[in-house]
Amino acid sequence: MNTEVWHRKILNLYWTLIAITLVGQMVYAIGGLKLAPDTTAPEQIGYFILPCCLFMLLIMIVAEVWLRAEFRFQKQIVIGSGLLVSYLLYFIVEPYIDGAQMALMIPVMASLVYFDLRMLFALGGLNLFMYAGIYFGLERRLLEKPLLEFLMMECIYIVFVVMARGVIVRAYETSHYLEQVTKSEQGLLVERALSDKLLKIDALTGLYNHKTFHEYLDSLLEQSEKNGLQLQLALFDIDNFKQVNDTYGHWIGDIVLKEVAAKIGGTISLNDFAARYGGEEFAVIFTDKSLEDALVLAEALRSGISEMEHPYAGGKPITVSIGLCPYRAGDGKELLFRRTDEALYQAKRSGKNRVITAGEHRLVPV
Repeated sequence: MNTEVWHRKILNLYWTLIAITLVGQMVYAIGGLKLAPDTTAPEQIGYFILPCCLFMLLIMIVAEVWLRAEFRFQKQIVIGSGLLVSYLLYFIVEPYIDGAQMALMIPVMASLVYFDLRMLFALGGLNLFMYAGIYFGLERRLLEKPLLEFLMMECIYIVFVVMARGVIVRAYETSHYLEQVTKSEQGLLVERALSDKLLKIDALTGLYNHKTFHEYLDSLLEQSEKNGLQLQLALFDIDNFKQVNDTYGHWIGDIVLKEVAAKIGGTISLNDFAARYGGEEFAVIFTDKSLEDALVLAEALRSGISEMEHPYAGGKPITVSIGLCPYRAGDGKELLFRRTDEALYQAKRSGKNRVITAGEHRLVPV
């Protein structure tokens, strides 16, 4: 709940207390009732009741206008108006009701709503001094209140401030604890996300791994069967990769794998899915494309990889052979892979560095 809503709720509480007080005064005036029979109030006190009521209403109207106009220092206005209203209520009620001093606690209670320690101590200290002045200037002289009652009320104010401080401190501790728990949960979520990513991503190339590839392919094949999603599978194999490893070392081979993977990942569209299928072999699933569009992309990948420079590998070009196969409803995953493997084998046998579409023996020009 935001601060503005709390401002409104506190003002509504003030209005409620004022309404109860005014109704009580009307009942007292009309019925001649006396709520505290043992209390005798001097007649001159009655002259202050009407001005106090009018001043109280004026304070509340000013506070309402201030809040509705959205001026600054709204919290200070709410607390200040509450402080004035509480003392005016006290002046109105005290001659007729024992224990009216508790009305002076209203603004101190408001500090609990705002969880403001400085406000709590300021209002608590102000209450102690102001009530002392009221007691020795009014209650002791006009109402003949005993000193013990004054001391008891001061102790009540002190105890209330101490207890309110404990509530606010505890609220801060709880808030801090919840914040730490939230941060801890967020940290766990991040760690879990990273763990999930590590389980799905090939550590060397940054592409998806073999297991994730098959999970994703199964889902896409299901969509293809149900909704007619267009789907093509391409298998890439780096030509003469064993020779690269044997000649320049496996760490050079790893660099080649990373660069080829980066080229694949940077060329395919967002709807496509690339994975390191195993060793020097990669797989790409083209989705929501015609066979012709997938063939153009596969050729762009083949050409782009062949044009990459590898000075650490003797400056010789690294090429790939690609087998491409469209999925036809009812074929199933096993048949799709067999036909794609046959196309890749054909590309290898036909001279490498080329794209072959399953079921065709024509070569895509190099």
